[in-house]
Amino acid sequence: MPEGASRDSAMAEISEAPTSSDPPNTKSEEEDFDPKTMRKTKPGLKRLFLTLTVFISFLIALPFLLKSIEIYRAPLPFEDIDLLSTEMEKNHLLFPCQFQAVFVNFNDITAVNELGLLIDSHMQKLTSENNPPCGTCGNNVTVAVTIDSNSNCIHRESGNGYGRWQCGMLNGFDKVNDHDEDFDEYLESVLDSKNKKVYTVVVMNRKQEGVRIVVGKYRHAWIVGNDSVEKAVEKMAEIFIKVFVNGGKEEGSIRGEFMPVGADGKVVLSFSLLNSDPHDWVYDWDFKELDEILLAPVVDALRPVADISVESQVLYHTPKSSYSYWDGTQGSYIFSTKDLPFFVNSNEWHLDTSTAAGGRSKVLHFVLYVPSAKECPLKLQLPNGEISMTNGFISPMWGGIIVWNPLACVENFQMQHLSRHKISSEDLKMISEVFMGQLRQLFGLKSESLYVGGFTTSVLLTSDKGFAEWELDVLSRHHTCFNLLQCGTTLGSLSRLVQSLPRMIIMDEIGKQVKYSLEAAKLSLGNVSLGYSDASAVSSRKARALAEDAFYHPSMMSVSYYSFEHCFAVYSSLENGKDIKWKTESTLHGRSRSKLSSIRVEAQKLVSMDNAKVVGKACEA
Repeated sequence: MPEGASRDSAMAEISEAPTSSDPPNTKSEEEDFDPKTMRKTKPGLKRLFLTLTVFISFLIALPFLLKSIEIYRAPLPFEDIDLLSTEMEKNHLLFPCQFQAVFVNFNDITAVNELGLLIDSHMQKLTSENNPPCGTCGNNVTVAVTIDSNSNCIHRESGNGYGRWQCGMLNGFDKVNDHDEDFDEYLESVLDSKNKKVYTVVVMNRKQEGVRIVVGKYRHAWIVGNDSVEKAVEKMAEIFIKVFVNGGKEEGSIRGEFMPVGADGKVVLSFSLLNSDPHDWVYDWDFKELDEILLAPVVDALRPVADISVESQVLYHTPKSSYSYWDGTQGSYIFSTKDLPFFVNSNEWHLDTSTAAGGRSKVLHFVLYVPSAKECPLKLQLPNGEISMTNGFISPMWGGIIVWNPLACVENFQMQHLSRHKISSEDLKMISEVFMGQLRQLFGLKSESLYVGGFTTSVLLTSDKGFAEWELDVLSRHHTCFNLLQCGTTLGSLSRLVQSLPRMIIMDEIGKQVKYSLEAAKLSLGNVSLGYSDASAVSSRKARALAEDAFYHPSMMSVSYYSFEHCFAVYSSLENGKDIKWKTESTLHGRSRSKLSSIRVEAQKLVSMDNAKVVGKACEA
């Protein structure tokens, strides 16, 4: 064969070699399916049995898995909570009140039913019919009328008939105006208003100058004078509504934000004796005597409203923050009512040292301030220019302060330095009376023993325990209303919070607190319907305290105060990190795969070129 022909045949064989664009050889893939090892029959029951075994094992373990990861939530009575919350928000709490009007020595009247209707009409004029304040009686009242004269004894029964007046009981009292305390005790012995809960007003027709009205320290009042029946009825209605129901205030109820009782129903009365400059004089007091005079009866009287505890302390180097100036006319240093916001020196007066006022208890401070010799005597000037008789003032929801000028600065004589002196019993009694007036004002009652109304000017007898029985009824009714309203609001907020967070853990203790709170609230509402103001106050205080304990439970606070922004920031960063990591791995993996495929192509090209070179060399040989 000629040399040119052989080269042409060699080039033809080289041109028929496979290129990279040709499809890959599938012979190796076909060799993977070995007919000797391939299964020629369908799977039997063994594989089905194994599959069912795994599936049944998973079903058996599924409840245990779900139990191990479930969120425990104690059942809460959401329907009862919503019912209580709605009822307290829409319907004002009204107590049933029983009144009794007695007309003595009115020989010209016999129409007892007309008198009862006339008293009812005057009482309705003094009552807010459309929207009666919570904690009052509204129109839920009954009026019994008795005409006690020399010739007649006529009764108009109403209510349950408790405390019915016995005719002829006042025949032996000719000097009623001279012995108010004795007459008050006599009426209580006859009417027994402490147990029968009936408010009584007695009108005695007597010839004298003017009309005198006295409100006793129990649940009755009396009007003495030569007055017409119409005017007597007007005065009776005003005493019933304005005094016995509203407590002698213009508004019907105490505002909720001025309730000086903690959320747990506890109050701490903290008494502090402050010596402004002990280099001038040092005073001490017998607090045990003050406790016996003032505090023990008050704590017992206010027990249905609040759980009261008492503490005392004596502090030194406690100057006031405000300034005073010398007034030659008064012969003393003067501080005005404009200086009162700056009187308390919070930097030097370390009053908040109570360990009993933990949690949500309320602390009422009562401070007896002894000024230094540089500003003694120190007196408070009222806005009208007069000097305060008590030389003290109150700060709502905080307490009261009395500036006590010792006898040393009044008589202007020098005392031995650093000598300790004790406040006398007479001064301590006067101080206790001022503290009592401040405590009454903090609870929303009058500090003076006089009520001036539209038709009457009444003398209010004071009680040894600081509060009359009818005043305690007013406090109990108003605190019951406020406590139940707060209880319904707190439980309603708790219900909405729990339902909005399905992953929140609800412990059994919270469920029990909610349950007991609802039971106490229902018991309080039952006592309200029966007219038991003191019992309803005790139950309502318990209901509110339990509701507050449930809402502010530590396990609840850890979840309710877990910021959503914090959760979003933490987990969004983690998710973004995962996305970045996944994207990076995917990019690297994709790049690796593309790089590997390119390497394979280059290898195939090299192999083809090597084969061509080998064939060419063989042909040349």
